[in-house]
Amino acid sequence: MNKLLKYLSAAVMVLLSITSCQKDFLERRPEGRLTFEEFFQIEAHAIEATNAVYAQYREFDLVALPYLACTDILSDDADKGSTQNDAPLISDLDNFTLDATNPYVAPVYRGHYRAIARANLAIENIPNIEMDAALRDRLVGECKFLRAYSYLLLVQWFGDLPLITRTLQGDEYYSQTRQDKSLIYDQIEADLKDAINALPDKAGYAQADKGRATKAAAQGLLAKLYMIKHDWAAAETQCMDIINSTQYSLLTRYADNFLPVGENGAESIFEMQAVALPTQQAAGPGASPFNMVQGVRGIPNLGWGFNRPSDNLVSAYENGDPRREATIIYVGEILPDGSTQVQDNPEIINERFNQKAWVPAHPGLQDNGPGNIRVLRYADILLLAAEAKNELGKSGEALPLLNQVRKRARGTNNFILPDITVTDQAMLRERIYRERRVELAMEQHRWFDLLRWGRAAQVMQAVGKANFVPGKHELLPIPQTEVDLTSGRITQNPMY
Repeated sequence: MNKLLKYLSAAVMVLLSITSCQKDFLERRPEGRLTFEEFFQIEAHAIEATNAVYAQYREFDLVALPYLACTDILSDDADKGSTQNDAPLISDLDNFTLDATNPYVAPVYRGHYRAIARANLAIENIPNIEMDAALRDRLVGECKFLRAYSYLLLVQWFGDLPLITRTLQGDEYYSQTRQDKSLIYDQIEADLKDAINALPDKAGYAQADKGRATKAAAQGLLAKLYMIKHDWAAAETQCMDIINSTQYSLLTRYADNFLPVGENGAESIFEMQAVALPTQQAAGPGASPFNMVQGVRGIPNLGWGFNRPSDNLVSAYENGDPRREATIIYVGEILPDGSTQVQDNPEIINERFNQKAWVPAHPGLQDNGPGNIRVLRYADILLLAAEAKNELGKSGEALPLLNQVRKRARGTNNFILPDITVTDQAMLRERIYRERRVELAMEQHRWFDLLRWGRAAQVMQAVGKANFVPGKHELLPIPQTEVDLTSGRITQNPMY
């Protein structure tokens, strides 16, 4: 991890300068920085440029309130949380009363296009550096993986998108138009296939580089793309390649996935890396605000208290399911490290907190968050494989995969979470859907699952989100600023 972050500060400064103000950057040499002509010259520059892409995914826009508002809080897994008057416009996403000016939608759009711009710059320029060919190809593969990751999120949130795969010059951005989502899917697929061919297996990385994108991470994202397209056979192939590689396994204890002991562990396929380096500032260059914004608000004062696990999520677990306790921090509960007890906060109604975002004491202040952000776990792949097989009429092959996940969850308590035995396709589909929810709760997957299942309207209205309009709210609005900047060339989504 230290090697992964080694050049981070310098790389971020270089990439920000190149991608946001290229004209000024070329005309004069900023004191203490490389000029564009001096960058992308040596191997270290290629590593720095790639690290700068990763760094974008620790920024506030992509891991804090905007990200959570557009994932867990949109869904039936979570409510806004915190106090009633804190960030009230998040409630407009929670209640589907948002419009195109909502300040928590624009950041995820802007932030992911910044990540794409950094990836484009690296993909274009790294091949021109005289360096070790295998490392060069791997770094380009990492950047293509990250570009695909951003586009995969954006296309699910917004539908048709501007498709930008090169560094734009001058005023080119203002002439962009939205491309059909099928073209976005094609680009994601092409990038991930390139990444699969270029990236090593997990075991192929040195210890210092653990956490970088792997072949299996690219296969996992490609499986998710195929699930969105209902290409069950292609999704099954990608999932089974990961499973048959025997490089991954379920941790014995479910809760360990979300503690420091589980970071980059046997179940981890991909996580965004974070570290709380000693700092005199609020946050160091390797940290993220992901943990802070979801931390306990009150006593102990660990954070802001957003992203409250919903009543509906609490009731979704089967009796005795240990995953509920591992997912939710309740008032009166002792924190996972045994350090203290959570006290009632009278300013918050029925407070609960996301335990999967909890981290123990660390250097710096709250926003110096050290917790890796889990993007893809092996359990997710097992359940995707089970779902794909069931859709292909292979219920007999789906059941063992589903039951692996349940067996790990129940541990040594054979009185809970019995194996699923139903083979009827429709009934097994419902069991898989429920298992995905409770296994992956509060990990920012639920909204996207509801979308690809075509169940967003049904589920939102069933939990009392009566403002949900079918045909409208499956997509977020294109930020009004983007429509205005392009004089309407980038058009708005229906009914916004």
